[in-house]
Amino acid sequence: MKEEPPAQRTPPAAPTLSLSLRPPGEDGGPPALWIFGYGSLVWRPDFEHSDSRVGFVRGYSRRFWQGDTFHRGSDKMPGRVVTLLEDHEGCTWGVAYEVRGEQIGEALKYLDVREAVLGGYDTKVVTFYPQDAPEQPLRALAYVATPQNPGYLGPAPEEDIATQILACSGRSGHNLEYLLRLADFIRLCGPQAQDEHLAAIVDAVGALLPCFCPSGQTLAMA
Repeated sequence: MKEEPPAQRTPPAAPTLSLSLRPPGEDGGPPALWIFGYGSLVWRPDFEHSDSRVGFVRGYSRRFWQGDTFHRGSDKMPGRVVTLLEDHEGCTWGVAYEVRGEQIGEALKYLDVREAVLGGYDTKVVTFYPQDAPEQPLRALAYVATPQNPGYLGPAPEEDIATQILACSGRSGHNLEYLLRLADFIRLCGPQAQDEHLAAIVDAVGALLPCFCPSGQTLAMA
């Protein structure tokens, strides 16, 4: 796979932490920042954190509209990963991670490479509602891919997205693994965590899978 060194890609501007940093508490602890994950971050954050909570954000829907030429695809065959679409009636479930003190700088440095430089995502502040305490919402930082980034693929029929997912793999594994891990997470959240777009793509993959895997064989996941 032809790779472009990360140093040659221009990362977006640093996020405005004043909107999402929590000041020291009564116990004298360090400031804290919450980071909302709704894609691969729900099962593999790969940064040190002090706490995590399952919950949701309102006003956004999850869509497989972002192309990925590194983690789940290649330059010749981009994979499909999720981003957030502004949607007045939308609700997206995920995981918020709390980073405190020195963890903040390390987490943002790591995510600026994983999500911004390699993924094409920018930052946005969202309101996160913990599953166990929705009456106590948190301000969180989210990485969102917009139509302005070069890797944006946009909408497509579920069957086309499913075909692309079945055909692609990258440094982090097969694109199908990404889809199935995300679907597993949504199931674990319970019946209230509805994601019709994700469910439709899973169904389309199920219908197409026999065409990609010979009878009696299974598609090995990394």
